[in-house]
Amino acid sequence: MENKTRKTMRVPRPGQRAAVAAAAGIAAVVAVTATAPVGAGAAFAAPAAWPQYRGGAQDGRSPETGLVSSWPEGGPKVLWRAALGNGYSGIAIAGGRAFTMFGAGGDEIAIALDAVSGKEVWRFRTDDDRFDSQGSGPRSTPTVDGDRVFVLGARGKLYALDAKTGAEIWGVDLVARYGAGVPRWGVSTSPVVEDDLLLIDAGGGRGYSLLALDKKSGEPVWHSQTDKAGYSTPLPVTIGGLRQVLFFTGTALVSVSPRDGSLNWRYPWKTSYDVNAAMPVFVPPDRVFISSSYDKGAALLRMIARKGKVEADEVWTSRVMKNHFNSSVLVGDHLYGFDDRNLKCIVAATGEERWAQRGYSKGSLIYADGRLIVFGEQGLLGLVEATPEAYREIATAQIFRGRTWTMPSLADGRLYLRSEKELVALDLMNR
Repeated sequence: MENKTRKTMRVPRPGQRAAVAAAAGIAAVVAVTATAPVGAGAAFAAPAAWPQYRGGAQDGRSPETGLVSSWPEGGPKVLWRAALGNGYSGIAIAGGRAFTMFGAGGDEIAIALDAVSGKEVWRFRTDDDRFDSQGSGPRSTPTVDGDRVFVLGARGKLYALDAKTGAEIWGVDLVARYGAGVPRWGVSTSPVVEDDLLLIDAGGGRGYSLLALDKKSGEPVWHSQTDKAGYSTPLPVTIGGLRQVLFFTGTALVSVSPRDGSLNWRYPWKTSYDVNAAMPVFVPPDRVFISSSYDKGAALLRMIARKGKVEADEVWTSRVMKNHFNSSVLVGDHLYGFDDRNLKCIVAATGEERWAQRGYSKGSLIYADGRLIVFGEQGLLGLVEATPEAYREIATAQIFRGRTWTMPSLADGRLYLRSEKELVALDLMNR
């Protein structure tokens, strides 16, 4: 394992697969310094909601307890199935509804389903469908905030919709208005709410790479940098009392102020095809983990507040973990994630590997009630103990046949899984 230390640059710098697919597009359990976007899921969201990509605290963890400790050979009880179209959009759950996106009949569609029954509540056409050799349809995950849901299409059409009715509140074409750059495999970043702002990794030129819109009106508040768009979702964190937003663009991890978009620091991170897809992982109290595939590897940075600004130093880099299209999850002092086709556990502080396991191919995972819920890219679902001692499998079940690049969502004891064509809700609660 390669370990090295260097200072990150803090000056502006101009600027295969559908690893991007499920990166489209956070259950507070680690520390108050990594707070969820203010207002995310409020009012319309129930306490057990999963209102955005990677959950309420953007960390892939659920606070729910009382979940099943295993399941029979056939898998957990199926509560309902709903036919969808193309796409890898994740599932946001709030207010008793499940929100996602798909492509069908040449249209790109945002949809709301009843979370209990799976029945359609409303649908809204967002754009023409996008076709791709690595999978068609939208990639971004809806974000629920109060009585609104924000949806972002694969071609850069952004909408604020009424979460109850699906009626359009406002809409903007990010490409036409801001010159947003649509990545090779489609827009996959998910919108993030920060106070009254909606944050987007737009990838536009002329200083429109990072974009903050007024969430109420859709009008611009600030724009910053000239990076190519990545496939990752922005992460707001607080270090030493200073709020910052981390954007994992196509070429770097970039920290800016949410007030005006001014640059704090920049850590160059060049990956083949500009596929920085996995979301950064906050490691309390002051570190951040990033990882990319294509033999790039991972890095841990330490963030430091000095004189009203945040800076960052490199702690370690290594090829021990190469997240492709979904992020690792922090549990205690360890990170669990997919090193390409190996499910791994590593020590967060050093990058030391503790164990590795094949069998899921590439995949995604979340954490809940002391266990890892693992979802392989060919539809294999696994329940695994969250322990660094060894890979300890509790149960598995084949849920789908075919490609499954969307990460699981969990709310009110219901696990939501998606293939390219279908959404299923499984009962994980000891009811």
